[in-house]
Amino acid sequence: MHRRLNWPLEASQPGYANDFGWHQGGSNLCLDFHGDPLAAKLVVFSDGNHHMALEACCRAFLKHYPDVVDIFYATTPPRVILESVLNAGLMLGNLHLNVMPQVFISPKNILDKLITENRLTSHQAFARSRGNVLLVKKGNPKSITSIADCLRDDVRLTLSNPVTESASYEVYKKTLLLSAEEQGLDIQAFADLIAHDSKRVIFGESIHHREVPQTLYANHADVAIVYYHLGLRYTRIFPDEFEFIEIKTRTPVTTDYHLGLMNNPGEWGQSFLNFMLSDAAQCIYQEHGLEKITL
Repeated sequence: MHRRLNWPLEASQPGYANDFGWHQGGSNLCLDFHGDPLAAKLVVFSDGNHHMALEACCRAFLKHYPDVVDIFYATTPPRVILESVLNAGLMLGNLHLNVMPQVFISPKNILDKLITENRLTSHQAFARSRGNVLLVKKGNPKSITSIADCLRDDVRLTLSNPVTESASYEVYKKTLLLSAEEQGLDIQAFADLIAHDSKRVIFGESIHHREVPQTLYANHADVAIVYYHLGLRYTRIFPDEFEFIEIKTRTPVTTDYHLGLMNNPGEWGQSFLNFMLSDAAQCIYQEHGLEKITL
């Protein structure tokens, strides 16, 4: 039996913690679809790496608007929720999920595709990441201090998949190469290290914000490059398992997160969008390690 992280409940309704649970981490486990799709009067699809901030916003919104009953929200890589909308459904193993969002959150290029497909008419940025860090196991057993250590023969690096999660992979790649350039390190060596066909990197399969900490926890890798807010999340919920190290760059590589109303926003879509643009939601995102975008 492999050791597996025990993720906390993530849902807008805290009452679910008292419900009967049934899952097995090696074969049946669903972490990035939250809530009751039948009872919820609001559905939100979002990219996953800022799921902790979105969770807190959903809880705050539901507390203020209890008539919503529940918020069903997805926090997958952008490709998954995009294809789910364009193909009118998604298979989760043997479960067919045919739920359409009223609000969509993702990087700009994903929402631009939805505009091209006539699924929404506009979107705007509301939050920004704060750069990236090196995530290691608690106690830093390999004594990793900087990106230079990623080239050591005894250090195993894990990254998001360059094909299935190209958005985060490109951010991490740019961070690594920029930091190497600024530190006078061998840029080509780093480019070769993380190339798509690299045999030295443990690439995730499709959900890096879950796979990366599990890979480190299971001792299949020694270090990962992750968004600062993900590193912060892991050290908060698993304080005995992880710590992170700053990646030094003069100009941090960041990602802007956009949101927009789908063509069918339902009864609560506009209210939720307004809330996500409010000072209250901005403060929540800042508490979880992201930055406010001045509107």
